[in-house]
Amino acid sequence: MSDFNTEFWSVYVAGLTVVSIVACLLLLWITARGKTPSATADNTTGHVWDDDLREMNNPMPRWWMWLFVITIVFSLLYLVAYPGLGSYQGELRWTTRGEYDAEVQQANKELAPLYAQFTARKTEDLAGDANAMAIGERLFMNNCAQCHGSDARGSKSFPNLADADWLYGGSPDKIRETITQGRKGLMPPMAAAVGTPEDVRNVAHYVLSLSNGPHDSVRAQLGKTKFTACAACHGMDGKGNQAMGAPNLTDDVWLHGWGEQAIVNMITAGKANEMPAQAGKLTDAQIHVLATYVWSLGNKPAPAKP
Repeated sequence: MSDFNTEFWSVYVAGLTVVSIVACLLLLWITARGKTPSATADNTTGHVWDDDLREMNNPMPRWWMWLFVITIVFSLLYLVAYPGLGSYQGELRWTTRGEYDAEVQQANKELAPLYAQFTARKTEDLAGDANAMAIGERLFMNNCAQCHGSDARGSKSFPNLADADWLYGGSPDKIRETITQGRKGLMPPMAAAVGTPEDVRNVAHYVLSLSNGPHDSVRAQLGKTKFTACAACHGMDGKGNQAMGAPNLTDDVWLHGWGEQAIVNMITAGKANEMPAQAGKLTDAQIHVLATYVWSLGNKPAPAKP
């Protein structure tokens, strides 16, 4: 019940729950008073359907009433032990998150012997182990495919992990670092620093020229001098800076779209991307296997020795 943003809703839910239980008790009390007054002498209520169907005037079965009582008592005990009354956490302090964490810890404990045989091996050696890579693929499908795709080729704004282009570096250590700590990429709006809207278009054509893409050579030449505003991150040669995650603008890899308008939009509005950290979700051994699998996508590991 941590989603309550005011105390009112907590009290409202708790009150509604208590009122519902009291209403059940009231209903039980009413039905337990015995027979209702009857206007007939044949023990019916006087209600008739389809000419000959009559409602008998019998009290509720006692076994049913006791089941009802047991249900109410159980509900009260449950609400004391578990969350259910607004923001009250229950005496057992049980949460779905705690249950999940306990199950994950148990699973990691059971899988520890399996991963132990992988942790001491270098990435280049482990990448040739078919069993390790099968596990790495499952880890990737469960934790990474949602953004990077099942084939790891990504999509717009989500990097392709199967090529040789890396924003922060593609070495095994860098890949492990990225998975463990996550990344926060920021391209600030640079239109004001570049100049007028025409200057922004000129810079866009200069950027296109760096990768030999279709461009206006006159505009590209004019934009070259304005590119200095971008060089602090991308370098004067436009080859980027992996220490900052600044993309290489001279290749033919476009993370957020290609063409004049896409580049103009990027310069004008900027872009913020985030790769979430997996350190709290995966163990070090799992990250090692996963990083090895990702590394293997863009490299050709040697087969493991029998």
